[in-house]
Amino acid sequence: MTQRRAAWTAVPLALFTIGALALSGCSGSNAASPGDDADSILLERPAGSTNDKKVYDDVLAACEETTGVTIETQDVPYDGYLAKVLQQVSSKTMPDVLMLDNGDLPQIASSGALAPLSDFDIAVDGYADGVIEASSYDGDLYAVQPVANTIALFVNTDMLAAAGIDVPTTWDELKTAAAALSGDGRYGMAFSATATEEGTFQFLPFFWSNGGDETDIATEAGAEALQLWVDLVDSGSASESVLTWTQADVNDQFVAGDTAMMVNGPWQFPSLDEAGVPYEVVSLPAPQDGDEIISPLGGEVWTIPQTGNEAKMAAAASVVECLGSDESQMALASGRDLVPTNTELVDQFIAENPKMAGFAEQVPGLRARTAQLGADYTAASEGIYTAIQTALTGGADPLTALQQSAPNK
Repeated sequence: MTQRRAAWTAVPLALFTIGALALSGCSGSNAASPGDDADSILLERPAGSTNDKKVYDDVLAACEETTGVTIETQDVPYDGYLAKVLQQVSSKTMPDVLMLDNGDLPQIASSGALAPLSDFDIAVDGYADGVIEASSYDGDLYAVQPVANTIALFVNTDMLAAAGIDVPTTWDELKTAAAALSGDGRYGMAFSATATEEGTFQFLPFFWSNGGDETDIATEAGAEALQLWVDLVDSGSASESVLTWTQADVNDQFVAGDTAMMVNGPWQFPSLDEAGVPYEVVSLPAPQDGDEIISPLGGEVWTIPQTGNEAKMAAAASVVECLGSDESQMALASGRDLVPTNTELVDQFIAENPKMAGFAEQVPGLRARTAQLGADYTAASEGIYTAIQTALTGGADPLTALQQSAPNK
């Protein structure tokens, strides 16, 4: 497997609309692909951490052995990655295999840039329903998602024990526990409420679990969920800085001992373990005892662009299929602290990775963010994180904030 790095110039997303992409078309030769050899393909992905790269490179090397296809990788800086992909769609210079965030798939699929997996008879038996939904657009399956992530509640076990606090399982218990754990420069609770998809991603479990619906964000159910976050900040149980904290910033606060609980994902395990933080991962609190927790499905998907080179597309399909194999899923999940998306692997994975149980058990019920709205999810997400910002800064009450920022209000 060979490696090629590129520093692409980010192109403003405003320059590329779905309509323009559709008009440009996606057939023709693949200018980015390494030569005309059908057994050599170009795989494009956003640059990740050193560990992620090593784990994926090992899996890709195994897929080279399995498929007989030589894989050349091209790592593009994460910032501006989607803009670069949109530029490639417009200029008809797509790679042979393309990684996307599952939330971005509808936008690219709706342009006609991707080939449906049915063209290549790629099987996805056993995949969780939410994974299939996140990998589909307009009734067609366009991607394979080998591993997934979601979020849960991390608690500092020493802090809770010292305060005599049980792990909260409901919203009322969360507010009580967070208040009791706050003081002396420490906050009881931390989350990311930043004005990006990251803020929406963190809010969705509270929103969905209370009956919120992204097709109509301005409802009493959604407002009640947002009121919970407002109450935590207004009471001093959460810092006002949550408005700008990314999930990485939230983790930094937890590692430093400046918050006793946080909403975050399994990608934080390495830093927590290295710092020696005493922690436990549990399900996020429910609105009321017994309510179902609905969490968002995160992670990347692998797609086959419409390059016009049928032989290379067939080779690319064999690589994508290999990435979704049981062996690849287990290797990627174990190596990257993520979870396999084939529900038949969950029990084995938990047995081998017990610290991931709190996340792996959620896989069958994870919800795809784009399942209901497809490419229009982006507008709903923007409406949600805009309302969060407005409500947490006191600009409006939660329901009014959601009404003001709702798409097509």
